[in-house]
Formats: sequence, structure tokens, C-alpha cells
Amino acid sequence: MGEKTLTRMDLSEAVFREVGLSRNESAQLVERMLEHMSDALVRGEQVKISSFGTFSVREKSARVGRNPKTGEEVPIQPRRVLTFRPSHLMKDRVAAGNKK
Repeated sequence: MGEKTLTRMDLSEAVFREVGLSRNESAQLVERMLEHMSDALVRGEQVKISSFGTFSVREKSARVGRNPKTGEEVPIQPRRVLTFRPSHLMKDRVAAGNKK
């Protein structure tokens, strides 16, 4: 499996090639989309992209954890975590990619 990473630059380059906006406009479009998604998540809203998946924020309550080296109990503070649930179509596409 390759170690390739898709970056913001890759996304804006794809918009440039496929939509026909200038490179600068393409980069701004990608940036604004990511900003809108981030802002919605910060507000606690879900971000659902059809045929891709759903990003959401989940509240985790305080709990007691353990230091794996010492076994010492350590309190873990409550926090918000980002989760992603892929759509069934995305799961199927990824699974089909494994059958090469």
C-alpha cells in the first residue's frame, strides 16, 4: 500500500484542472470549503457529504486511564473528539480497491 498523501494543494490542483478556475481561485475555493466544514464542526454540527461520509463531534466524559508503563491511574479530562463515519458507497469503493 502506498504512502501517498492527498494535500490541499492536490485538491486545488484538481479543481484547477477539472473546473477551469485559476490556480488562485481554486486554492481559495478549497480553503473556503474546508473553513466552512471546520466552523460547522466547531459549532457541534455534523458535516455530511453524500456518497463520502459524515464528520461529527462527540463529547467524551471524564474517566480514569492507566499509564501503560507504570500502571498508575491517571485522570483523563472530558473532551470533544472528531469522528468520521464513511458512507456505504465509500466503504464499498475502498473494499473494491483491495481486490487488485
